[in-house]
Amino acid sequence: MDNFIFHNPVRLLFGEGQLAELKNEVPKYGKKVLLVYGGGSVKRNGLYDKVTTLLRESGAEVFELGGVEPNPRVSTARKGVDICKSEGIDLLLAVGGGSVIDCTKLIAAGAKYEGDPWDLVIKKAEVKEALPLGTVLTLAATGSEMNAGSVITNWETNEKYGWGAGVISMPKFSILDPVHTFSVPKDQTIYGIVDMMSHTFEHYFHKTANTPYQDRMCEGLLQTVMEIAPKAIEDLENYEYRETLLFCGTMALNGMINMGFRGDWATHNIEHAVSAVYDIPHGGGLAILFPNWMKHNLKHAPARFKQLAVRVFGVDPTGKTDEEAGLEGIEKLREFWNSIGAPSRLADYDIDDSKVELMADKAMANGDFGNFVTLNREDVVSILRASL
Repeated sequence: MDNFIFHNPVRLLFGEGQLAELKNEVPKYGKKVLLVYGGGSVKRNGLYDKVTTLLRESGAEVFELGGVEPNPRVSTARKGVDICKSEGIDLLLAVGGGSVIDCTKLIAAGAKYEGDPWDLVIKKAEVKEALPLGTVLTLAATGSEMNAGSVITNWETNEKYGWGAGVISMPKFSILDPVHTFSVPKDQTIYGIVDMMSHTFEHYFHKTANTPYQDRMCEGLLQTVMEIAPKAIEDLENYEYRETLLFCGTMALNGMINMGFRGDWATHNIEHAVSAVYDIPHGGGLAILFPNWMKHNLKHAPARFKQLAVRVFGVDPTGKTDEEAGLEGIEKLREFWNSIGAPSRLADYDIDDSKVELMADKAMANGDFGNFVTLNREDVVSILRASL
């Protein structure tokens, strides 16, 4: 494996009733709190009232920014930055899923920057400091509650990019109560399942030698999610199922299962291009694209795909070439995602071939990409067309 330094400073408060810890966490950072949330589900399920009550009991003065989009937009982050600067905000609190947290990360960094927050996303300027932020997570999916990453869309230019600033853009604390995910509807639960599995696949496909334990961690996480997912989507308020998914979503992207190597991340880059043009759900896009990325690259490392097929999808390799066994594993992944209701074609979102070239252009904005297999424009077009 590669040399590495691991440090994750996020204080994770996991389990039922942990929301009460807000009263202990918030005063550490100041009095003025900007509460950031999405489209209103936190108000409908009562979480908003619980959070605002606890904030006021902690002595906080509360300001609000609602309406964060599922693919969070820089225009919304700019509104948050303006509030932070005009009101002298001390702490940001993101209450919602990964999109809300991603937007809040940019607000936190943008509040300490004199220019346009988009500069930080496109790396025109370096993030040197940020306001502290905490999270109350409501969706098992992205892992943003315990990592530095953030994905932001500029809808005016149809650009969507990931960015991060190490420890600077990490939350100070994150509260994860499985009960807060009970009200997540079936489709969003499915997208979250696909997202956390996709993060694990992105890790799994790498070039570094001698990662036997990391491989097993990835495989174990995938097996756990696949065991729980069908049960969870049929019993949305089952605490144990929600608890398991919530923990798996965090572990899939908090740096722990990929210590010592760098994963691929090409599929995420392609999906960002698709949803920058069509604004589709991130998890839905990944469900469509990932098996096609796998088929496109199977020939480059058939032994790796065979290992995944045998260990995770139960493929019997007897009498099969590595490539044949690997392909069977890819088909079993597609079957599994189909079985839980994930989309399988871009046509499921009424996307045809009219903007394939545009999506490819968006994906290629920074040149060839992919750490496991490097993709060029022709590769991207091929994967997109296979996904139609």
